[in-house]
Amino acid sequence: METLLAAAGSDSVVEHRLLLAGGVLLLGVVAAVVARRLSVPVLVLFLGLGMLLGSDGPGGIYFDDAHLARELGVVGLVAILFEGGLSARARDLRAVAVPAFLLSTVGVAITTAVVAVAAHWLLDLAWAASFLLGAVVGSTDAAAVFATLRFTTVRRRLATLLGAESGINDPAAVALTLGFIAWLTQPAYGAGDLALLLVRELGLGLVIGVALGVAASRLLPLLPLELSPFAPVASVALAGISYGLADLVGGSGFLAVYIVAVFVGNTVTPHRRTILSFHEGIAFTAQVGLFVVLGLLVFPSRLGAVAGASIALAAVLVFLARPLAVFVSTAFLGFDLREKAFVSWAGLRGAVPIVLATFALSRGVQESDTIFDAVFFVVLVSALAQGLTLEPLARRLGLVARRQPAIAEPLEVGAVRELGADIVEYVVSPGDRLVGLRVREAGLPRDALVMLIVRDGVGVPPRGSTVLAAGDSLYVLSSESSRDGLEELLESWRGTEPAPAPPV
Repeated sequence: METLLAAAGSDSVVEHRLLLAGGVLLLGVVAAVVARRLSVPVLVLFLGLGMLLGSDGPGGIYFDDAHLARELGVVGLVAILFEGGLSARARDLRAVAVPAFLLSTVGVAITTAVVAVAAHWLLDLAWAASFLLGAVVGSTDAAAVFATLRFTTVRRRLATLLGAESGINDPAAVALTLGFIAWLTQPAYGAGDLALLLVRELGLGLVIGVALGVAASRLLPLLPLELSPFAPVASVALAGISYGLADLVGGSGFLAVYIVAVFVGNTVTPHRRTILSFHEGIAFTAQVGLFVVLGLLVFPSRLGAVAGASIALAAVLVFLARPLAVFVSTAFLGFDLREKAFVSWAGLRGAVPIVLATFALSRGVQESDTIFDAVFFVVLVSALAQGLTLEPLARRLGLVARRQPAIAEPLEVGAVRELGADIVEYVVSPGDRLVGLRVREAGLPRDALVMLIVRDGVGVPPRGSTVLAAGDSLYVLSSESSRDGLEELLESWRGTEPAPAPPV
């Protein structure tokens, strides 16, 4: 490693840095495979990789540039939030809009206050610094939540709520963090200024996001099919413009990015799948780079001084602050005790708190080193304690689907998608309505058909009279415009009532 770094000062600096970056990304892929097989949250291994590469590890890379870490963190979070918004279904988001908004505002405020009180006593921080720490860890993390939910079978309503919360509450946490930093660095800054900052950030971010989202949803379908490779270029441009424009006028760039992505992801266009696949890769690359850089910023040699108090603070967040925020925010909204308990436990912390901690470091805020080190322990405890037990808890509470999600990506179908069509996979479970029915009795819409049935590893050409059995994998071809209706039909197949009658 020392030889490689020394070479960075030679004429081949770009080449060697590319070699280093490629090696880190490759190690990130290996870490993701290992994390999946060991059922360990992937962000833990990414952070560990960064610490191993750091000055206190065998890698020996000294990195303490908080300004650069902050800038890289912002770019990484934009990429992750945009991919999360693309994957969100507008119909599902509407169903959880109220609880997601309350969790992202009232919930963040409650979490901030409870953590601030605990931090004041456990870490002996001044009240202003305590509230800053509370704001830094006040939001759940989009990267951690999206990465965890990707491999779980949690019920769609809860998964959508957690995803929407993690996409929306970042702007509230960012605004609070900036407000408390101003409180610490500007003597004349007061509560009125903080309230105005919150309203301006969220309000302008919402307006910019909706305006650009509507424009994008009108313009993207106009891109010719032969220029489909440029669709991801357009979406990247949208992400950059959304964040930059909102930030320029004093709004929340993160909120604008998420809203624009939701509009793009729900726009009927033959380019949608190309864009989604591209941003999934970009988001994974951002996660690797983001967590490795943040791991480099951690100096294990100085963590011991705050370890005990920080772990205790993490316990307060997990067992007191988060449940209180959830139960207050979701009161009278139709969630039962099991669902509230699960959402309480699913408040994963990850990259966002660490990135927000770099805001304080880069501004030279007093006690920012202590805040950063404490945040590291909070993230580590959250990832290990909550990330490892999230799906087992969902199963214990009876909040998982009986099998993998109905919608999957079975094969490369780019040519089909360019023509405005789509292919989805549905695996028939023993208790599904389809068991024993003929294909023609499945209730498919006019512009959808079962193109293939895979039974016991063998492809079966479907006929209208073909009887469906448990274990069958159905590959359904449909038009892009009927996607939402098809999803509702697939969901209806899961129950015990007869499937809808086929259209006449």
